[in-house]
Amino acid sequence: MTKKIKYLLFILLINLSCDQKASQRYVPESSGNINTVTVVMSKTFWNGELGEQTRNILGAIYEGLPIDEPAFDLKHIEPKHFNDFTRQARNIIEFAIDSTPGLTMYSDPYAKPQVLSQIKGLDPDEMIFLLEENEKLIKGVFTENEVKEKRRRISKALSKDRQIQNKFNFQIKYPSAYKIIKDTTNFIWLQKSVMKGHLNLIVYTIAESAINYKNISKSIIKIRDSIGKIYIPGRLNGSYMITEKAYRPYYYKTSLENKKTLLTKGTWEVANDYMAGPFVNYIIEDKTKKRLLVIEGFAFAPSVNKRDYMFELETIIKSFSLTDRD
Repeated sequence: MTKKIKYLLFILLINLSCDQKASQRYVPESSGNINTVTVVMSKTFWNGELGEQTRNILGAIYEGLPIDEPAFDLKHIEPKHFNDFTRQARNIIEFAIDSTPGLTMYSDPYAKPQVLSQIKGLDPDEMIFLLEENEKLIKGVFTENEVKEKRRRISKALSKDRQIQNKFNFQIKYPSAYKIIKDTTNFIWLQKSVMKGHLNLIVYTIAESAINYKNISKSIIKIRDSIGKIYIPGRLNGSYMITEKAYRPYYYKTSLENKKTLLTKGTWEVANDYMAGPFVNYIIEDKTKKRLLVIEGFAFAPSVNKRDYMFELETIIKSFSLTDRD
């Protein structure tokens, strides 16, 4: 039997409450900081190769930040302590020795909302194999769970402003803490104060011809820099926001609301001044109106971690929906 056949697995996503009405099965509300995963394994495994590979995979770098930060913060719990309150974590990955190897994923087993990824194997090497083979799935499920949780938190204090919807015929859901600081014919800038700085969202449209698909990176940088020069001044006269020249941004093709979208993550700086920070930029095709919609988030918060700030901005952008579908 080949190794590939030997490790053929059934990967299940099980909703434990699906067979029971909510009134018949109570689970407490889950807890924990955004982008945190509880890792349940023995101390021996945590200090060995299994623990190291778990940290490498789940603690991989969050893209687009000026200083490296992990995608997830990891909290190690030994199995003997995995009970009561520790089971209320929103994201859990549990490792255990078992004669039947496999990955099983549970929804809301101990709290709600919650995802439990359970990896079982005959030994640490087998569990490492399962973790590596299913890295994309596990991280994707945890990330989606965090996006949903962030949206839930945002929904508690949504802004009632309609300027974006009225001007551009689409909407994004953002907290009322974001205030419009600039509103022109084709450009809106929102800002929220945070510790030692601020978070920003900008929205504008450009012509379909603005992107040269044979050289996407050059086109996006040119667009960003021209918008920065016109609308986003720095502190000093003659200074304005541009794409940082020292680091190449990350580019991806994705979609929002089934519309082709270009996603860019990178670092901005200010020409003729000393300011910098991360940005995330979405350019969305709107074939109906023959235009490109641009939604960008950027953060300025010197000397503090920025992963969760950028996660908030990207979660807001992903709430994009058209309001005029004619």
